[in-house]
Amino acid sequence: MEKQLKLAIQKKGRLSDKSLQLLRNCGLDIENFQERLIISATNFNLDILFLRDDDIPEYVQDNVAHIGMVGENVVLEKGLDVEVVKHLGFGRCTLSLGIPENEEIQGIDDIREKTIATSYPNILKNYLSDNNINAKVIDISGSVEIAPSLGVADLICDLVSTGNTLKLNKLKKSFNILNSQAVLIKSKKLDEDPELKILFDKLMGRIDSSLKARKSKYIMMNIPKESLDRIIEIIPSLKSPTVLPLSDENLLAVHAVINEDKFWEINEDLKEAGASGILSLPIENIIL
Repeated sequence: MEKQLKLAIQKKGRLSDKSLQLLRNCGLDIENFQERLIISATNFNLDILFLRDDDIPEYVQDNVAHIGMVGENVVLEKGLDVEVVKHLGFGRCTLSLGIPENEEIQGIDDIREKTIATSYPNILKNYLSDNNINAKVIDISGSVEIAPSLGVADLICDLVSTGNTLKLNKLKKSFNILNSQAVLIKSKKLDEDPELKILFDKLMGRIDSSLKARKSKYIMMNIPKESLDRIIEIIPSLKSPTVLPLSDENLLAVHAVINEDKFWEINEDLKEAGASGILSLPIENIIL
């Protein structure tokens, strides 16, 4: 019987849907899981386990799940013996210091001797230690924002997105402790099994392809023949662009793959060089 690679992802929450979408972008046929705790891809030897995000690093460390997709903040907080293989580019969040709205903090030295409530005590303690700051850390599970109003803590350290929750509790964001995103983690025991290692390498090839495609665009345009050299200088393509003849002998079609961030930077330069009918299209996968 062929072995199954086991991947743990968040059952519910901000990373669940995007993790599944990444897998589907990799060509994996995955059914809607609804309330099931484990499902299998129908076209790849992969079982997907749906867990609480806090449990994923431990399952991977113990090799119950061979790999996992989870927030980097969870991995760092748990401090378990797993390998971070890849940053996945979604689920971005910031662990920040929150202070009462009527106070000001100019720099990290201003939090010396303060009491800070947080659900991420290990990350915060490491940050304070790295910066030689003496402060008291109180570990609170959930509703960290109410700690200052209850007199439990002077400040808080928590995940911040819009900042609306801080405002509701008469707090404001100060400075960042950690910038986090979803990561792929791996059990250190996985490489001991050659069959599983082959499956993992195949899956990583698909994930790399999908992540490259997400950051890239396929562009097409018509250009005057005499502008070809100038256009090629402007386009930061992954490889040499494709140049095709058109029915109008004075025109050429140019196709290229470029980084999405570069498209708007070069758009005006392309038009000034004579390019017209410029199209930008999404890409599902790139295999280099």
